[in-house]
Amino acid sequence: MSAHAPALPPPTTVPVRQFSWRPGQRHRPGLGYSTLTGRLHGFESLAERRLLLVLDFVASAGEILSQPFTLRFTVSGRRMEHVPDFAVIDDGGSVLVVDVRPGGRGQRADAVKFAATARAATAAGWAYVLVAGWRPRAVETVEVLAGWRRAMQDRLGCQELLLAAVEAGPMRLAQLAATTGMPAVARAHLLHLLWHRRLAVDLDDVLGDASWVHPVRGGR
Repeated sequence: MSAHAPALPPPTTVPVRQFSWRPGQRHRPGLGYSTLTGRLHGFESLAERRLLLVLDFVASAGEILSQPFTLRFTVSGRRMEHVPDFAVIDDGGSVLVVDVRPGGRGQRADAVKFAATARAATAAGWAYVLVAGWRPRAVETVEVLAGWRRAMQDRLGCQELLLAAVEAGPMRLAQLAATTGMPAVARAHLLHLLWHRRLAVDLDDVLGDASWVHPVRGGR
């Protein structure tokens, strides 16, 4: 196999392929908003949309590019090409190339394309990952928290009260919200702090009143 490492386009570059919508199509394309970039990003399936959401949750800064480049390569004399789903660039310039393919889907040719993309990424000094699925409870919790990811006004100082109350050690979610004296308001701010990882929960547990909320020390 031979491959040439691609040059990563600048953030202003449009996706290699256009995102289209038509009656009867089997996939679900769309545009997903990211608080990380402040922009909408194209996706071609619900699995890709879920990845955008998780990236928004786990990354602290950087850039996301949908369908960033076309990789052309040759395998046993056969010319092939592949467009990765995303490229994620952090503030230090490190690049993560991502493909999304739920487990059990895809053809043999797809495996060749993923292997070639991984090899080209390594040659360029980048990282590569193929996302085949998620822990169900974890991603469901992230989807719930996403409802509180946008900026919030905190005129009553709930967030500082919550952070101070949990500083001594973990507390149950309902108990922590009650310490503010205004639990209904505090719950919204608590979920906002969890999304921004100023507080933490075990993502493998169902999020509810009995969930343990932990302090986060040393920043996000």
